Amino acid sequence: MVYGIGTDICDIRRIAAVLARRGDRFAEKVLGPTELKVFHYRRAKVEARGVAYLATRFSAKESFSKAIGLGLHTPMQWRDCETLNEPSGKPFIRLHGALADWFAARDLSAHVSLTDETDYATSFVVVETRTP
Repeated sequence: MVYGIGTDICDIRRIAAVLARRGDRFAEKVLGPTELKVFHYRRAKVEARGVAYLATRFSAKESFSKAIGLGLHTPMQWRDCETLNEPSGKPFIRLHGALADWFAARDLSAHVSLTDETDYATSFVVVETRTP
């Protein structure tokens, strides 16, 4: 059964401007530990790929927070919600800390879809209950 749905669109140019002003502090505030490693790797190869990666992850966190109905309020913390990829490329959500405990206590599962183009990144998250 569907618990919640969230969607978001993010202007990649806005993320690039924040990175230009604040440097990596913004990425370090938003990305979880594994996401941060991927961000640095992609950005080192091609700046635009790193920025697009950050934008898709920022968008996914916004969508996830909407789908669970908490917004960005405790236990939802930026770094405790990571969107990673299976070896096949399929994205999935990994939770940490109090957010993971909150999510598990409600027996929820999440599905995420991401996409980006030159100027925009979008995400869509469906959270459902595992038990009827």
